[in-house]
Amino acid sequence: MLRRIVLSTAISAALVSGLVGTAIPAQAALPVVNMAAVDAAAHAESLYGNKPGLGDDASTKRIQKALTARGFPVAVTGWYNRATTDAYARFQRSLGYTGINANGIPGPSSLAKLGAGRFTISHKVYVGSRTAAYGTKRVNSRTASMLAAADRRVPWTIRVSQGSYCVFQPTPCADASSGTHDGGGVVDISVYGLSADARWRTVSALRTVGFAAWLRTPEQCGCWAAHIHAVAIGDTDMWQRSGLTNRMQVADYYVGRNGLSNHVWDNTPVQYRVPFTWWERYAGL
Repeated sequence: MLRRIVLSTAISAALVSGLVGTAIPAQAALPVVNMAAVDAAAHAESLYGNKPGLGDDASTKRIQKALTARGFPVAVTGWYNRATTDAYARFQRSLGYTGINANGIPGPSSLAKLGAGRFTISHKVYVGSRTAAYGTKRVNSRTASMLAAADRRVPWTIRVSQGSYCVFQPTPCADASSGTHDGGGVVDISVYGLSADARWRTVSALRTVGFAAWLRTPEQCGCWAAHIHAVAIGDTDMWQRSGLTNRMQVADYYVGRNGLSNHVWDNTPVQYRVPFTWWERYAGL
């Protein structure tokens, strides 16, 4: 009996020794989706086609493949087009999301569910609280951070004259805004008392931190006074409605147009223009 125990112990030791000396293959790492780049592409590619390199095409393709595998088929092109937006919105609705939470732009929660077992996520976009404020106007936390960063780039105070989420507020936004402030990430900035140079420098500061921003003047529309209109590129709370949308405005901005329904060329002087970017890229998030 003792001999059997000793022999069994020896065999077990030999097996353990063999396992220790044998390399166990590591599980292959999942591919990565750059969420901030994809969300920026979801805005900028809505009108004028694919912009290779803008939104990390490989990430968009991974999302398109995952949507198809989940039963929401879409062509794997790397272009975050209307078909991809619609497929993603259907996926969001299948998870129980509605309204602004099912607008076809990947949010961190829905994207994590889509990517389970398929990809991981980097550079996540968080809009934070939808009831934050800048001055007296309602914005989300991400927009507030962006405005604060732009404010630090100019020696005067950036004053928000119209905020976001108007559809959720008892007081409607200005009719001239055509619903662009109904969701998140969109603000108007007062330019009252600022010189022409200061107005353009404010536009430049906003663009530097990740807004699509333009100086609006009475000549463009007799329905508004001079102000700056700014859209937070990549914001996941964009409101969906027919006609002019914030995504179309960002697409206009990317190709140098004005973000209005006539889509004419941007009149911003060249010295105040900056390279296209978004908040997470600017802030290193």
